Amino acid sequence: LPLLLKATLLHLASGSYHPFHNGFYYNHIMNDNSDEQDKVDYFSGSRLVVEASRDPVYSYNGANVTLPCRYRYEPDQAPKRKIRIKWSKLRDDYTKEQDVMVAIGKTQVAFGDFKGRAHIRRAGEASWHEASLVISDVRLKDDGKFRCEVIDGLEDESDVVDLRLQGIVFPYQPPRGQYRLNFHEAERVCQDQGAILANFNQLFQAWSEGLDWCNAGWLADGTVQYPIRLPRKPCGGVHLAPGIRSYGPRHRHLHRFDAFCFSSALKGEVFYLDHPAGTTLEEAKQSCQDAGAEIARVGQLYSAWKFAGLDRCSAGWLADGSVRYPIVTPRANCGPAEPGVRSFGFPRKGRFGVFCYRER
Repeated sequence: LPLLLKATLLHLASGSYHPFHNGFYYNHIMNDNSDEQDKVDYFSGSRLVVEASRDPVYSYNGANVTLPCRYRYEPDQAPKRKIRIKWSKLRDDYTKEQDVMVAIGKTQVAFGDFKGRAHIRRAGEASWHEASLVISDVRLKDDGKFRCEVIDGLEDESDVVDLRLQGIVFPYQPPRGQYRLNFHEAERVCQDQGAILANFNQLFQAWSEGLDWCNAGWLADGTVQYPIRLPRKPCGGVHLAPGIRSYGPRHRHLHRFDAFCFSSALKGEVFYLDHPAGTTLEEAKQSCQDAGAEIARVGQLYSAWKFAGLDRCSAGWLADGSVRYPIVTPRANCGPAEPGVRSFGFPRKGRFGVFCYRER
């Protein structure tokens, strides 16, 4: 490649996404039909600056959260027209996934499943104008990047906020056994367990906290990966470093693997019901209903183990027909020497206690 082209490509590759500028007003300045006053305002020397949180904002399922964003002019001046504030949710590659809301003056419109859950915070500082997004009843799929965009006439500036839910990733196999799920089935089984398919960042965080799993599973972006802490022959070989092994994108209908699901902290509680003689699965479901609850899902048990410290050395039924129990403090006759959620699989026979879930 010519030296100038190489230098240009290197410059582009080193660019940062913070802050983002889409160059919108340049197109209009070059357009003979654009408003002459807008051109005058732009060339007057005042610059619009948008600033969002540089650090990730952490929250959890069911909580309320504020994504900080503000804007100002340099030199300081009052806006000459109504400002438009637009929030969008982004994919990991910073392309737009969905519109969240738009606000012009006192009028605010939220879109999709953000209707009734999102609004712009109106407080402000002396030299800064507020554009923060408030989300109530945070949901699992809210996890990710959000773009705060401020539009003043021909000027358009933005910055990005990263919302991260505190949660747990767990591998999941259906009763039929290993590698039985295409991508869409994996999405459904996670939802059935009170969870969603994990994304790569969530799996990486789980790996950094100790998750080691040799079976490949679907992630939310349609790739298939698995986390290895202790390299070994069946899991990519002993000579590969620890890390996330990847099969890359797979055919979402034809290829079949397990699933990595993500669940967050709970609004309710998981508790154990003991029966001296044990119960069948159907009896277990009824006993939870009699207690004003429902039989717990796998994601709820994992969340209770991680965030509520649920520790029970007694196996119990869950909604998918599996039998499991959570151990925070390993001890004799309670499985391996590490904390975790133990599984007995999907027994067709046997009588056990049950884990129930009740909303607070």
